[in-house]
Amino acid sequence: MRAMVLEQPRTPLQMRDVRDPVAGPGQLLLRVRACAVCRTDLHVIDGELPHPALPLIIGHEIVGTVEARGEGARRFEIGARVGVPWLGWTCGVCEYCRTGRENLCIRARFTGYDISGGYAERTVADERFCFPIPDVYDDVSAAPLLCAGLIGYRALRATGDAKRLGLYGFGAAAHLIAQVALWQGRRVFAFTREGDAAAQGFARGLGAEWASGSDQRPPEELDAAIIFAPVGALVPMALRAIARGGTVVCAGIHMSDIPSFPYEILWGERTVRSVANLTRRDGDEFLSLAPGVPVRTTVEPMPLELANEALDRLRSGTLRGEAVLTMIA
Repeated sequence: MRAMVLEQPRTPLQMRDVRDPVAGPGQLLLRVRACAVCRTDLHVIDGELPHPALPLIIGHEIVGTVEARGEGARRFEIGARVGVPWLGWTCGVCEYCRTGRENLCIRARFTGYDISGGYAERTVADERFCFPIPDVYDDVSAAPLLCAGLIGYRALRATGDAKRLGLYGFGAAAHLIAQVALWQGRRVFAFTREGDAAAQGFARGLGAEWASGSDQRPPEELDAAIIFAPVGALVPMALRAIARGGTVVCAGIHMSDIPSFPYEILWGERTVRSVANLTRRDGDEFLSLAPGVPVRTTVEPMPLELANEALDRLRSGTLRGEAVLTMIA
């Protein structure tokens, strides 16, 4: 099969002909239909996440159809359409797994990092960590739901019942979660790169009542903020924007160092917290909720061989929504 392979960090992906994978016990062999391009892929490629399983096929927002089932795999029928997320395997026996916090499993393995992912024509996945795809979404539209949507949803849940919500970095995740937040009756304030009028217009078009550069203060205090951009300097900015008792949620798997800040902007029972990975409960809840909102994904399909171009555009901030790789022979 064809696959885009990461051979060493900080180098472009290489198109390679590699051996077809084989489904092991409890696994599904999937014909990949689409795989979205996520900022976490950039963190892996750029060496910001250590010790990937090289050589590596990255990609963890996978939509595929079941071609074969390994021994004991019976959850999905042959031909079923499923989604594969970042969390690819957990041990099931550690304290975190036993207490409903499998996202923190100390032996967890991740798709497109420890396990070969979806920048390829086929992949294998543990059937326990696959999700049925709602019929209302085609392959390309569904792919961003599997990370941008799921991690965004987990981050949104971490804000509790906050009504005035700031979203820092209005990209793949923010444009999905803004729709859920508005559907829930929240008010959305969008923060973009300075001077990015297109991104600000995109946010307003989705229902944000205010949109400006991330260096600006919103017109009123916020109850919570979610930081999707991997920029540590946004943490003190967001703290200054939220009211007493408010929460700043850091949603990325990697962030640059957070600069020191005065205690007074944390005081008043403000909270800074992170979210890590996802649970299967997050996936089940979000994929059940999304069609009813309805959550609409903004995507740009690109053939597999243009994966490096898609990654470069993500890095430069010139995408609106999310690039999705399609497997065109």
